[in-house]
Amino acid sequence: MAMDAKGRFAVPTRHREVLQALCAGQLTVTRHPEGCLMVFPRPAWEAFRDRIAALPMSAAGWKRVFLGNAMDVEIDSAARLLISPELRAAAGLEREVMLLGMGSHFELWDAPSYAKHEAQVMQSELPDALKDFSF
Repeated sequence: MAMDAKGRFAVPTRHREVLQALCAGQLTVTRHPEGCLMVFPRPAWEAFRDRIAALPMSAAGWKRVFLGNAMDVEIDSAARLLISPELRAAAGLEREVMLLGMGSHFELWDAPSYAKHEAQVMQSELPDALKDFSF
């Protein structure tokens, strides 16, 4: 899907109603260790934030990455989400983006970067955790 020059993209229809019901369109966006952004409905963000805040001092750097970069956003009246210039730059978001549902949150990827990432994953060996998984 396309992101405009201001950093806005339309939230896919299949997610809009659920997000309105779940959190009235109130979301929080932060960085992900793999280079994309995580987009949380506010209740899921609060649970994630509390888990991160409880980490020991040895994880202080990652606490700063997750909590220090977090920005609250809201789905606007045109069903768009605005991603700040700082977060767009951090994730390398250009024009084409991918929003992937991950259960409790979404991942927002630059589409060409995600295609490369997925190709690498598909070429790698299945991790042990998936070897006995039934597809």
